[in-house]
Amino acid sequence: MHHLSRADARRVAVRAQRLTADRPTDVHDTVHDLWLLLLNPTAAIAPSADLVLWSRIGSAYDPRELADALEQQSILEFRGTLRVAEDLALYRAEMEVWPEVGARASDWQRSNRRWVADNEGCRQDILELLRADGPLPVSELPDTCVRPWRSSGWNNNRNVTMLLDLMMQMGDVAATGGTGRDRLWDLAERVYPQVPPVPLEEAFRIRGERRLAALGIARAKGPAHPVEPVDVGEAGEAATVEGVRGQWRVDPALLDAPFEGRAALLSPFDLLLHDRKRMTDIFESDYILEMFKPAAARRWGYYALPVLVGDRLVGKLDATADVRAGVLRVNAVHEDEPWSADARAAVDAEIDDLAQWLELDLLRP
Repeated sequence: MHHLSRADARRVAVRAQRLTADRPTDVHDTVHDLWLLLLNPTAAIAPSADLVLWSRIGSAYDPRELADALEQQSILEFRGTLRVAEDLALYRAEMEVWPEVGARASDWQRSNRRWVADNEGCRQDILELLRADGPLPVSELPDTCVRPWRSSGWNNNRNVTMLLDLMMQMGDVAATGGTGRDRLWDLAERVYPQVPPVPLEEAFRIRGERRLAALGIARAKGPAHPVEPVDVGEAGEAATVEGVRGQWRVDPALLDAPFEGRAALLSPFDLLLHDRKRMTDIFESDYILEMFKPAAARRWGYYALPVLVGDRLVGKLDATADVRAGVLRVNAVHEDEPWSADARAAVDAEIDDLAQWLELDLLRP
């Protein structure tokens, strides 16, 4: 059992997410080490995946590197995330038995299976067209569903979009380029590396280990999450964190290593922040993405970037990239507590670097 202070735990998490002064340089290796990049269509400053890579690599990062990796299929999109292609082998066995993964299958997953079965004709129509003419965008795929997708949200009646997502989970199809409505789809067998799938239970174990290596410290069990779990099972070794209830799992390889922190501006969808409960427990910081709030109700801004200095989350940057005007407009820099002169200088340097990377003039209030 490892007994960690909060500072120890934070430093493990920051090391794991490649946010120390020792910056990575290679896009593929960085995505591998981070385990995944969460995708989100909002780009008030830049696409989230690019922001995450910039915050690690710095202004030397060229978004064309990620675009090229996607085109060459060395990095692939899978269920709202980007991952290195070789990691898809850890999901193929689960695809083959979808959604019957023992006790892991939930009622809503079985409901999805029934919906797919009711629309088997549409599934076969899509597969036949992709086999002959793929890759194709959603707009060129037929909607022959006999039972519409019903939802109280924006997915209501988006039959083909929802069917493609479930067919991806089944291993039928894969995303292979483009974004949003222009995303291209093809048969999974033509996209995923042709390697044997890792057996199911071994795949779950390896995924837990990889997730812990990317998080550094996490709970063994956590609340369900529709895209990526925030828990790691029995990976790593047991640990406690001073002042925090319960036990954790920690990657021992990240303990006791020298720590040289730096300042970083983080995407709201950065994996360091993904588990908000962990963020509160370890970093003693709170953050809410306020893009869906009325402007008058926002504390930090529409798309505020959390600010990391060393091993602490210390504030938020409210900024907007106005490409038409050619400026990165800084609306406000929020300090959770008063910063030291050194911290302020380090954050200012990151803001300057962000503007340089975006090739925009910096406009401060």
